Amino acid sequence: MINSNEWMTQQLGEEPPSANLRPEVPHPARIYSHWLGGKDTFASDRAAAEHAIRTSPDIPAAARENRAFLQRAVRLCAEAGIRQFIDIGSGLPTQGNVHEVVHRTDPRARVVYVDNDPIVLAHGRALLADNLTTTVLTGDLRELDELLDRPELRALIDLGQPVAVLLVAVLHFVTDEQARTAMRAIHSRLAPGSYLLLSHSTFEGNPQRAAEVAKTWDDTDAPIALRGRAQVEGFFEDWELLAPGVEFVPLWRPEGPTENTTRWMYAGVGYKPAPSS
Repeated sequence: MINSNEWMTQQLGEEPPSANLRPEVPHPARIYSHWLGGKDTFASDRAAAEHAIRTSPDIPAAARENRAFLQRAVRLCAEAGIRQFIDIGSGLPTQGNVHEVVHRTDPRARVVYVDNDPIVLAHGRALLADNLTTTVLTGDLRELDELLDRPELRALIDLGQPVAVLLVAVLHFVTDEQARTAMRAIHSRLAPGSYLLLSHSTFEGNPQRAAEVAKTWDDTDAPIALRGRAQVEGFFEDWELLAPGVEFVPLWRPEGPTENTTRWMYAGVGYKPAPSS
């Protein structure tokens, strides 16, 4: 069976730089993919993912609940008329991707996926080869202004019109200052009528297990920062926070029973209104 490195080389048409793809270093996108049942991972990713499961067996359920939040929130934006989406830290493709959700409302809606894992780029190129309204880029939340100015992004996204930006399970991989810088850039660059979709890991729902689960990311390039509700609410400082505000992921506008659901992540959706006259 072909391994992930060989598969990606075939997709990109060249040997990927070793600085960008280090199989011995677990990557958050691939750890998350393992929890969702994905197969394109390395041994280091699987070992890190299984550490979290041994500590807290409900971690894969939390990943699935987070994915369900993404789908509910994206559908809300699509039904509100948003036709442009930027998914930063998108991770490896799985069922119910953003473009699949929005294209049920409007097949002409445009989606840009962004991740700093080169395997995501390889998968995206294969998945979206014939899709003219969706693309995938290698990029980083910590270089947001550069990302938003990329010609490849601007070919699909008009920042003069409302956009929905997704930061789903990604902001906890940057420092407080990096997060604040990213949030300022997003708010300042997006047009009124835009939306911010955000989910974030927390220690507050599982205080006794959180520190051990956080060790899952110790050997990655992106140690995790578990933040509380007040800190997550602070990321929406310049946005109108939609009801029910910042809430545990499975409790954010649920579409089914919430008994026995997890409390590992907070979620919220913000709206940028037009400036007051």
